Amino acid sequence: MHRDGRDLLGIHERHDTLAKMKIVVAFDKFKSSLTASRACEIVRDTLRVAHPDWEIVLKPMADGGDGTAEVLQSVLGGEWIFQRVSGPLQVMPANAKYVWIKERQWAVIEMATASGLVLLRPEHRNPLRTTTHGTGELIEAAAKRGAQKILIGVGGSATVDGGVGVAMALGWKFFAANGRRIGHGGGELAQIARIESPVHSKLPAIEVLSDVDNPLCGPQGAARVFGPQKGATPEMVEQLEGGLCHLANVVKEQLGKDLANTPGAGAAGGLGFGAMAFLDAKLVRGIDVIMSLNGFEEALSGANWAITGEGCFDEQSRCGKVVAGVARAAKKSNVKVAVIAGISTNPKFEGVDVLLTLCREGMPLSHSIANAEKLLAEQTREFAARL
Repeated sequence: MHRDGRDLLGIHERHDTLAKMKIVVAFDKFKSSLTASRACEIVRDTLRVAHPDWEIVLKPMADGGDGTAEVLQSVLGGEWIFQRVSGPLQVMPANAKYVWIKERQWAVIEMATASGLVLLRPEHRNPLRTTTHGTGELIEAAAKRGAQKILIGVGGSATVDGGVGVAMALGWKFFAANGRRIGHGGGELAQIARIESPVHSKLPAIEVLSDVDNPLCGPQGAARVFGPQKGATPEMVEQLEGGLCHLANVVKEQLGKDLANTPGAGAAGGLGFGAMAFLDAKLVRGIDVIMSLNGFEEALSGANWAITGEGCFDEQSRCGKVVAGVARAAKKSNVKVAVIAGISTNPKFEGVDVLLTLCREGMPLSHSIANAEKLLAEQTREFAARL
């Protein structure tokens, strides 16, 4: 009887714990399949079917990459403003957009809508020619609207121009030794001999939201790490590297700003560097900004679990990505962490208690992307069953 009674008591205690469960759901996007908000909704709805008494709090996440503006709009409100701008190639205009948050007089820009890789066909990807000029046009439009602060998410860029295109759009002039103005793209950077600042330039406070801490140049710099993703051949990478290093030296000599080794200077093909050099911008971790604005750490109070995830859970997830930020904050609050990712090449990650993937052994990646909603619901049920 004693043993049976003790076992029965244990069952009641476990049932009581499950009945009081609080879970914070904080997903990043699953690229090509689910937005952050949609992923969070699927997990919430699936959990509520089995456990309608659980408290489930949604906190869609982003880290400065694609989807950042959508997440901030869901948190702060605001409207999409559409703007015709230069695309990543000057001959290809883009229908870009940004979020205008009237109550705060803030603008949230995703450079990918103006200067993104997604705007180009594979055969057009050439960072010697692609430019951030359109992103500069978005900044100018937001400033003219009266923005008191501009947040720029820099994921998904097609460029390695050191932010020079942005600066050009805002009135900066870059001259070659023969006095001609240089053209667009990373292939022109090595020609810069003189920089001329705008006569009248008044910009609001600008923050660059990034998920990387790469410097501008070197083995971990913009050209060598990110250039190949944007279409650069090995020969192009070396040309881009030389151009970025030259740009950094000219900026140091003529503007008195030594910024090449600043963490994050290499973000978005060097836009981080250019934003600091020409716009007096501040580089910040995107995930920290999102968590601060959406009250994520406050939501962890009294929680048992935080469930997070992203499309690809890999070694880069340790550095400024959503999963790392969620795990770090959860650890401080003594909250367990479950990760449900599209795929994973990183099975051992400090601070993660449960790891599940949509793409299981033998399953084609294309199938998991096409059926992401169904598979995410299945893995959510698997997580609940483990509790």
